[in-house]
This record gives sequence, C-alpha cells and structure tokens, in this order.
Amino acid sequence: MSEQKLKIGITQGDPNGIGWEVILKTLADPRITELCTPVVYGAANALQYYLNTIPEIEALPFDPVASAEEARAGHIALVECGVPAKIEPGLATREAGAAAVEALRRATDELKAGTIDALVTAPFDKETVQSDDFRYTGHTEFFGAAFEGEPMMILCSELLRVGLVTKHVPVAEIASRITREKIIADLKTLKQTFVADFGIVAPRIAVLALNPHAGDGGLLGREEQETIAPAIAEAFDSGVLAFGPFAADGLFASGGYRKFDGILAMYHDQGLAPFKTLSPDGVNFTAGLSAVRTSPDHGTAFDIAGKNLADPQSMRSALYAAIDIVRHRRDWNEWSADPLPRAERERSRRDLSVKELPQTEKE
Repeated sequence: MSEQKLKIGITQGDPNGIGWEVILKTLADPRITELCTPVVYGAANALQYYLNTIPEIEALPFDPVASAEEARAGHIALVECGVPAKIEPGLATREAGAAAVEALRRATDELKAGTIDALVTAPFDKETVQSDDFRYTGHTEFFGAAFEGEPMMILCSELLRVGLVTKHVPVAEIASRITREKIIADLKTLKQTFVADFGIVAPRIAVLALNPHAGDGGLLGREEQETIAPAIAEAFDSGVLAFGPFAADGLFASGGYRKFDGILAMYHDQGLAPFKTLSPDGVNFTAGLSAVRTSPDHGTAFDIAGKNLADPQSMRSALYAAIDIVRHRRDWNEWSADPLPRAERERSRRDLSVKELPQTEKE
C-alpha cells in the first residue's frame, strides 16, 4: 500500500451540518485524486442532496464500493453507511447523530483493518450522537478508546501547533486534572509527534500557565509553582526542550509563540481561542495513537448548513495534513529502524580502530 496512492477515509459527519458541503467542495478539485484515493463513508442520498445545493459543481462521480479495498486510484469511492431517514439541514436531531456515528464506526473499523491509511472526520454534534453505546465527549476520546491509547488533541497550521493537557472537560474540573505526571507525559507525546509526524528534529515547546499572570508568584494560584514548573524541569532533564510556564495572554499578544515549534495549553479554550483567531483554517490532529486521524477545526455550523456558504479550506487542510502525517510517520519509522542484527550491534561495541596491547604492555 505504501508504494501506491494513500487511501484516505472521510466520514460524512452530521448529515444535517456542513460536513457534506465541505467534503464535496474539497473533492471537486481534480488534483485531490492525484494526491490520494479518497474513500467517503456516508449516505448517497445525503451526497446527492447537498450536491444539488452547490450549483458550481455540475457533476462529481462517486464509485459505490463495499469497502475501501475496492477503491480505485484516480476515483472517489463511497462506502454507503449512516443513511438518515430524513435530511434536515440546520437541525440537530438524534437520527442525524446516529447516522454520523454509524459512518464513523464503519470508517474506524477499516482504519483498524489497514484498508485505509488515515481518516479525516467531518464534524458531528456532540449532544445528538450520545446513546447507550456511544458515550464520548468528542472524536478525540472515541479514537483514544478505539485504539487503546492516551490521545492528545493538537491544533496545527503552518503558523502554530497547540496541544492540550485537558480537552473536553468542565472548567470547574480543569485544575484537578492537571498533574505533574500528566504534563510530563503530554510533553513527551508532543516531542514524539513533532519529530515523527511533523519532521521537526529538535522541537522547542512553550508551556502555558494555568492562572492569570502565571500565578503572580503564588498570589493568583500555586499550580505554576507546585505542578507546572516542576513538570517542565523534569521533562527538560529527560530531553524535552520545554520552557515556561508562560502567561497565555502575553505569549500570544507579544508574538512570542513564533519562537517555538509548539505550545502546550492547560485547557481547551486557552489553546483553541488564540489558535482559531490566528489560524482560522487549521486542522485538528489526534496525536499519540497508532492511527492517523485529522479533522477540520470547526463544528457542524447548523446556522449555514444547506446554504452553500461553508468554506472548505479547513477540510482541505485536514486532508492534506493526513497525507503529510502518514508520509512523515512512515519515513521516520524507516529512518529510525535499527538495520543491524543484534549480534552485529553487540560486536560493534568494541572500537576496532584501537589495537589490543600485548599482555606484557598491559601490565
């Protein structure tokens, strides 16, 4: 598979949101099938409905396939799943949420099986997807469970990369979830993903404070002194180029973020508010897992669904990012693999350029 065009899965998201619109606008560019083989997981009736709302796209042929294994290079494949009983743009319904989950599960099964190389997920509504067998607060948490890992949400663009210590949790619980161990683990994950997935050899990471003014020496909170700063020091000693903690407002307002390859934020809005302001077409990447999953950095946008107003740039960026990350990761795995058998490694420990002294000279 690695010598062929990558097969990139795309889920339809909520069929009442802007998912299909940004997917169709992205795939309407004929250069996409030159870069990869797109495999869309979703409903044919939703596809046709939204295609009719975009007059600038006259025709966009899809190949119906039973699975990604049947997808052909140069074509766009459609795996039929997640068919809603009714398409109602702009409405948050349980039926649409269930359709989004069905498409997501089908695509994830194929990602696990290796029939697609990466997955790009269109947005769903976090409330309407909830059911007895789907209790996740977002895609990131779902993929963490699916691939049995500790996922990290990273928002990335050409300008900025931001990772989060806490993700979709209530603000009242943030401080209790920030521990020294969690920060150290997240810094190591950031370093590894920057190296293997983004090709940054020695990434410099800025760590944000939790409290205003970085705690002002303990006057506004002691998390910086007791938890965050010690974690940064320990991570630095282990080889992670981590610095801080920095007050978030000062780091972004001064442009200081440009001096770093990435930023570790303590909570969701602390990282995402400045990121989306500076990079409105950014990408959400789920790091720390064996699989590659990206998504646009926006939601379902029910207010403009079905009106041909959605901008596809973030979806396009998410598709490009998925391709780049898969390639970077494969290259890194190849470069970092040990080519020498164990016996060769053992023999190479002795410097053959140094001659052994005769026994008499040793004495």
